[in-house]
Amino acid sequence: MSQSFKDSFQSLKSYCESESFAGWDPYDGLNSKVFQATPFKKWDLARLAWIQGFKRSPVNFRKLLLVPKEYNAKGIGLFLTGYCNIYKAQQKTGNEALGTQTEILEKINYLAELLMSLQSKGYSGACWGYNFDWQARRLFLFPKNTPTVVATTFCATALFQAYELTKNIEYKKTALSSASFVINDLNRTLKENGFLFSYSPMKGNNTVYNASFMGSKLLSLCYKYSKEEQHKELAKQSIIACVNAQSKDGSWVYGELPVQNWIDSFHTGYNLDALQVYQDLTGDTAFKENIAKGFEFYIQNFFLEDGTPKYYHNKIYPIDIHCPAQLFVTLNRLNEFETHKKLAEKVMNWTIENMQDKKGYFYYQLKKGISSKIPYMRWSNAFMFYAMSFYMNTDNTDATDKKPV
Repeated sequence: MSQSFKDSFQSLKSYCESESFAGWDPYDGLNSKVFQATPFKKWDLARLAWIQGFKRSPVNFRKLLLVPKEYNAKGIGLFLTGYCNIYKAQQKTGNEALGTQTEILEKINYLAELLMSLQSKGYSGACWGYNFDWQARRLFLFPKNTPTVVATTFCATALFQAYELTKNIEYKKTALSSASFVINDLNRTLKENGFLFSYSPMKGNNTVYNASFMGSKLLSLCYKYSKEEQHKELAKQSIIACVNAQSKDGSWVYGELPVQNWIDSFHTGYNLDALQVYQDLTGDTAFKENIAKGFEFYIQNFFLEDGTPKYYHNKIYPIDIHCPAQLFVTLNRLNEFETHKKLAEKVMNWTIENMQDKKGYFYYQLKKGISSKIPYMRWSNAFMFYAMSFYMNTDNTDATDKKPV
């Protein structure tokens, strides 16, 4: 790793630790104590406008309008995975520049316990949501802590990783119970072959491919530990429905609704990640060509020669921090880092140079006009911390995602 990368990662780590891993989010506008004191909180259009105003504004009004910095469960899961990756890198190299093994292990246990405390209650198994109400267009309102398959997958995966390093059986037990959430609480939309898992237990959010892929990924991880055929079979049925929606060029649109008909970088990476995990952990190679075709589309369409990441396959802006960050996860997961090492280095250097603040945190998005440089903890910094930890572990050594022996 270059010195610039090491300095960048250390700066990010110091910033996140100084904030105790709590912070703001692009979508946390409804946490405003000012807004909650008004009658507008009951009106869907007002909620939507308020959220979008906060999300789109390059000026941060959160202090003024009393939006507190809080823990976000997915963000804590991302940090936990990151520290697990740091610990594994130290085991290989002996380099303790980011902290001693004891210090990193203390962080792992702290974050794992914190993540356990942030679970959403009242569901069939362990699950996690977001620390804010969220109005999704005018279709429905996600109340605070409504669990989603995306947040749950990142959180349960992190607990499995923490278990591998600490052997704390409670981490494994909690993560494994998340299979019951996927099986019993998520809705299923039947397709000609297979089905799609819903994004959350709420009705009306069942058309998103990366969400269904996430359900398959989580069940595949649980299958590694449970050896229950139901976990493997349900994961496969969701995979079938998702790969049947893959275009001939290897791409996926975001979802099935007309308003979801776009192709973007990091959700494509999510899909490939889930497919690879399913293949590695179940031994089922039936979708090998789908992975190869999808990866070829991903690597050829979302990055410019100089390392600039694109949001869409046919448009660069807005450059979201997830776009470069997911590349390092995808290359690691698919064991493609060495083949595309030069691209990875260019994208990492570009991201550090263009999207990292001198205070250590990373920006949310770059636009052609005025960009948002607000330090969002979950969306920007936890995800980049997670991604950079994979960049440190470029030989695909994630213990929880390997094919079972």
